[in-house]
Amino acid sequence: MKVVILCGGKGTRLREETEYRPKPMVPIGGRPILWHIMKTYAHYGHKEFILCLGYKGHMIKEFFRNYMWNTSDVSLMLGTKPEVQFHDVHDEVDWKVTLAETGEESMTAYRVKLIQRYIPADEPFLLTYGDGLATIDINASIASHRNAGKVCTISAVHPAGRFGIISIGDGGGIHQFTEKPQFEESYVNGGFMVCDHRMFNYLPDNPRIMLERQPMDDLVRDGQLNAYRHEGFWQPMDTYQETQYLDQLWTSGKAPWKVW
Repeated sequence: MKVVILCGGKGTRLREETEYRPKPMVPIGGRPILWHIMKTYAHYGHKEFILCLGYKGHMIKEFFRNYMWNTSDVSLMLGTKPEVQFHDVHDEVDWKVTLAETGEESMTAYRVKLIQRYIPADEPFLLTYGDGLATIDINASIASHRNAGKVCTISAVHPAGRFGIISIGDGGGIHQFTEKPQFEESYVNGGFMVCDHRMFNYLPDNPRIMLERQPMDDLVRDGQLNAYRHEGFWQPMDTYQETQYLDQLWTSGKAPWKVW
């Protein structure tokens, strides 16, 4: 399946990084978080990507246009007969990456609408955001989608706890304090979606519409939204602290999303 990744937002909550680069290009362990997401999908056999570009999209184009330069050690022979030698090999030789301009100010639903021409009629596709990592079994989510027979399947995940939890007795005494539990009990949309081609019928031709609002509401109304429950690791990158957390997991060799 083709993998559509939303890469165009401004990431205003991560201004420390996104003032200088698009959010999907913020590095985790020296590589853009976008690369980590794509490596996850490629691990499950999905290696054709459509990147919905917007804010500072030229930096994403530059990264992939010079992919070997950006990911390898290089030797240069200078002079009248210049030569270039790349010393590293990589597993991305069979990736196909379509870099689609979808507007700097577009909302998420319109970005997906604009890449409809790259998805053949009646062909399902995968859809996610360019700022979150997880241990989601992509092919299991596809199986769930097919079994449900609905237009869209989202991966329902437990958000990471951001605040300490206290248990208070009747007299006001605290008898349990948990500092930032790993997961909250509720579910949220973690991205990593599977969509039928019918999804495009739910996307208005309007750049101000967010995927998470009207289209999702309409899918729920029509009974066409399915959930694949994921109980494992999921972590968005919305703040500088979360960026540091993901980077620390990677550099310490404890990144749970590294399945390749």
